[in-house]
Amino acid sequence: MLIYSMSVSVDGFITDRDGDFGWSVPSDETFRFHIEEVRELGGFLCGRRLYETMVVWETDPSMRDDEPQAEFADVWCAIPKIVFSRTLDSVQGNARLAEASLAEEAAAALGATDKDVAVGGAGLAAQAVELGLVDELRMFRYPVVVGGGTPFLPPVTEEVPLDLIETRTFGSRVIFERYRRARDESD
Repeated sequence: MLIYSMSVSVDGFITDRDGDFGWSVPSDETFRFHIEEVRELGGFLCGRRLYETMVVWETDPSMRDDEPQAEFADVWCAIPKIVFSRTLDSVQGNARLAEASLAEEAAAALGATDKDVAVGGAGLAAQAVELGLVDELRMFRYPVVVGGGTPFLPPVTEEVPLDLIETRTFGSRVIFERYRRARDESD
């Protein structure tokens, strides 16, 4: 399955109007949950900005200063990543630049593993949603209204029916919501 998972405000944004997402710093409990989720992935498709945000986990030794951070760094570094960028000439760590379309790269990534693959970065994930490639949406809904910014989901032209398959409330009052795309019996 192709999964899109992000932290989101109550009003549906992953960053505020200034591009800040400091309101979504995970608690220890939520961070442990993230580690387990990432551990289950067999690949990650990411946009340039997300790649540039996350590459520190592969390149900065200070990101391993405590046990949970070191564990996340190990898990993140192990995942093969495909980076979609029009401006980067090279990438570091366990990553490569995309050479084909999003649909082709997603199919190849899913075909290369028996695990789920994630897509991240607002623009890239929006394209994946618009193309009907995303099978699951996972939201970590933070108790904050930011009033604008980068939306979690793009505008869609057709209804996308979903089944709520899991919820969890963390001690920090963050609510995890997991939705699977509802498929017609003919799909």
